[in-house]
Amino acid sequence: MLTQIREKITGPVAWIFLGVIGASFVFVGVGFNTSFIGSDYAAKVNGEEIPVGYFETQYRDFIAENPQFADVGDTFRLQIRRQLLDRTIREVLIDEYLNDMGYAVGDERLAQIIQEIPEFQTDGVFNMETYRSFLGLQGLDPTQFERIQRQRIREQQLSLAIGASALVSPAEYRRYLNLIAEQRVVTLVELTADMVDETIEVSEEEIASFYDENASLYQQPESADIEYILIDRDTISERVQITESELTEYYEQEKSRYLQDEQRQARHILILTDDDEAAALEAAEALAARAKAGEPFEDLARSNSMDGGTASNGGDLGVLTRTQLPGELGAAIFSMEEGRIEGPIQTEFGFHVVRLDRILEQGPLPLEQVRGDLLAELQDQEADGAFMALERTLSDALFDTPDMAAIAAAGGVEVMTLEGFTRDGGGELGSNQVAIDTVFDSRVLLDGEISDVVELDADSSALFRVVQYNESRRMPLEEVRDQVEGTLRGQKVEDVLAERADAIVEAVKAEGDLGAAAAAVDAEPSEPQLLTRDNQLADPSVVFSVFTSPKPTPERPTIAKVRNQSGGYTVFNVDAVLPGRPESIPLNERDDGKLLLAQQSGISDYSAFVEALVESADIIIDEDVIVGEGLLQ
Repeated sequence: MLTQIREKITGPVAWIFLGVIGASFVFVGVGFNTSFIGSDYAAKVNGEEIPVGYFETQYRDFIAENPQFADVGDTFRLQIRRQLLDRTIREVLIDEYLNDMGYAVGDERLAQIIQEIPEFQTDGVFNMETYRSFLGLQGLDPTQFERIQRQRIREQQLSLAIGASALVSPAEYRRYLNLIAEQRVVTLVELTADMVDETIEVSEEEIASFYDENASLYQQPESADIEYILIDRDTISERVQITESELTEYYEQEKSRYLQDEQRQARHILILTDDDEAAALEAAEALAARAKAGEPFEDLARSNSMDGGTASNGGDLGVLTRTQLPGELGAAIFSMEEGRIEGPIQTEFGFHVVRLDRILEQGPLPLEQVRGDLLAELQDQEADGAFMALERTLSDALFDTPDMAAIAAAGGVEVMTLEGFTRDGGGELGSNQVAIDTVFDSRVLLDGEISDVVELDADSSALFRVVQYNESRRMPLEEVRDQVEGTLRGQKVEDVLAERADAIVEAVKAEGDLGAAAAAVDAEPSEPQLLTRDNQLADPSVVFSVFTSPKPTPERPTIAKVRNQSGGYTVFNVDAVLPGRPESIPLNERDDGKLLLAQQSGISDYSAFVEALVESADIIIDEDVIVGEGLLQ
């Protein structure tokens, strides 16, 4: 449910949903006067009990929302349960503090926040029916939802109040800027796998031993070899043939949807006014007289019109409605008779000489102009009908025969096959969850039944039969030998590189000569280079280690190794540290940095405040509950 809400809700109040609707973390504001009340508790906070039943529901809901944690080991599962309980305890303490301090949220403020949530609106306005319907889909009622909102808003007020008190002094901020803008001169020694790979040997005994000692590795998941019949709307649509008579008949039925205003097609010659209106008028009058005398209008337009967009086309303005051609020119064209020449007509651009070529009466658009739309609609309609008919045909055939080939023949479709379909999916079916659930249903998987026709998505359906079920098994060594050898080789390469890196570091600390230390392991140092914290070209792991290392002193050089992102090791020597120059940072970036620093300080202050509540609280945790129900499920 939390995933669905996260996909649907955006905007300034999205955090409210994410914080309260996910059942794994809902506690504050819900109350305990429910069926969860019992004599046992997971924890007691200042005398208030957190019921075991409620805690177990939190845990089960968390696993349901995060299935990737369903099969983790017991140690990690224990950590999840402990973290869930710790979070719940903190929320109870915050709730108690807010109540003691009298924090409250008025009805007006609450209503404003809820009404601003887009998912509760219709045409941009809050709609009560939409509100209730949306909450119902999430298993909530308005009373419960509004109670949770009040609590979350109270928590936000507390967080903002503490955060607003965070101050950053000028001296602190200057030290921060010095640190951020700091530069370091380093010399690097890169140790890569290709330096040692050829020297690494992996014996058959090592391969066999590693394989035997790691029984949980190299598992082939359970799978099924399946037959299936796919009903695909797009494929059906491609086969639909629409005849001209069908299209014409459909046009006659639907042409009222394509009514148009009267349209007219005209040509014009434009003479721009420029600085001499009288001369422009005289030229336009002369051209109008020549056109009326019989000279080809198109030729006159090409030679004389100053409208660069239409002159080359003989002055053709195209087919236009009255609303597309406002003003004096439109008024003239829509009052002329077909074939007439008029002008000059003055507009803001100059003088126009116009000929009306064609009048298209008001009514439906011609078939040719809407052919594409109507053809697509007819094909979709035919495809929808054929799709549903094929589903019914296959469903009926399924009752008559247990044979996939016979069922396919009844519908004129093919039986497709797919080997090794797992609970993660596979092949053309991808990771479609409906297909996975259907194939791994016990009736289909183990009893050999053919599934019902199931809807995979809006445009496809299918039915399935499992030909062979393949249980999970450990792959034989001969099938994974190369993988085992690769793993061992990688481990040995890394061990050798780590030893060489350590040797360089120890030699430099003892002798102080990085070049000689590198040469001793067949490597060489780079030229000294300048690094900044935001260097985009350098290896991020190296940059992080360089800037978290202590500054060098004459008595204590700063040299260390780090595993780089290329899979090897980098030995770095910090040659010099150059303090940052805050004045070199643009003012707007400095201001943004100060605001960010204050926000970070506020977050830290809020976290410290919550931890102080924890320290001063009387908390009793039932460890047996944490390791009890659900842990070994």
